[in-house]
Amino acid sequence: MTDQEQARSFGAVARAYDRGRPGYPAEAGQWLTNGPGRSVLEVGAGTGKLTALLVGQGHDVHATDPDEAMLAVLADRLPDVRTSVAGAEDLPVPDRSVDVVVCGQSFHWFDLEKALPELARVLKSGGHLAVVWNETYRKIPWVRRLEDIIGDQHQEDPAAPVKSSGLFGFVDEAEFRHWQDINRESIVDLAASHSRIAVLGEAERAAKIAEVRAFYEDFGRGMDGMQLPYVARCFRAQVLDHGIPGRGPSETTSADEGSSIGPFTSDGTDTDMLLIDFR
Repeated sequence: MTDQEQARSFGAVARAYDRGRPGYPAEAGQWLTNGPGRSVLEVGAGTGKLTALLVGQGHDVHATDPDEAMLAVLADRLPDVRTSVAGAEDLPVPDRSVDVVVCGQSFHWFDLEKALPELARVLKSGGHLAVVWNETYRKIPWVRRLEDIIGDQHQEDPAAPVKSSGLFGFVDEAEFRHWQDINRESIVDLAASHSRIAVLGEAERAAKIAEVRAFYEDFGRGMDGMQLPYVARCFRAQVLDHGIPGRGPSETTSADEGSSIGPFTSDGTDTDMLLIDFR
C-alpha cells in the first residue's frame, strides 16, 4: 500500500478519529498563527481538531481535506467554517490570498514535490507556513508500550523538506506539552484511527484492538482512565517571494505587518514538567 493510499484510509474511521485523537494546546495555536485575526488556510484539516482551536482564537479559517467523510465531521462541529474537498497538491485558493497555511498532523502525507509550491503559491507576501504534529512523550515506559502496539508516530526531521525547498526562509521550532484523558472506550478509538490499523483486514484489526484493550486493563485505572502525555511539535517558516517563479514585490498585506518570524523565545511552556506513570 502506498503512502497516498494509506493517507486516504481515514475516512472509514472518521468518527473514531474524532473521538480518539487529541486536540492541541492553546499555546500551540497562538504560536502557529503568530498574531491575531489571521486569514488561515488549513490543509489536511481532517475532522477539525485544530480548526476548532484556530476559530476559537479568532482566525478566519478555510479548511481543506481530500476526504469527504473527514470534512463531514468537521462541518458538523463547525458549520460556519468554509470547507473544500481538496488535497495539498491542488488547492482551490487564489494566489497570494492567505496569511498563514497550517497543517496539523497531515504534512507527512503530502506529495511534497507538488504540494510545497502550492502552499507557497497561496501565501501573501510575508505570510508563513505552519506545521504541527502531536507526538506521544515516549520517556514513560507504558507510553512506549502503547506505541509498540499502535505504531510509532515520531519522525526524525519532519521539517527537512521545507528547509531544502528554496521556497521558505528560516524554519523556527517550538514544542508544547499537553495531556489527553483516555478511557477504555477512547483508547480503542485512538488505536482504530491510526492508519496502520485502519488498513488491516478485519481479523487482523480485531486482534490488534483486542491487544489494545488488554493493554488498558493492565495499565489503566478502570473508569477513571489515564492521561496520555503528548508533545505538540511546531514549525513555521516565512514564504520567500524570490523562491517562486513570477513572484515579485507586492503591496503590504496583513501578514507583512508585525509578522517577522524569528527564533523562538521560551515563555516557560517548553520547560520540563512532572510526568507520572499511572500504572
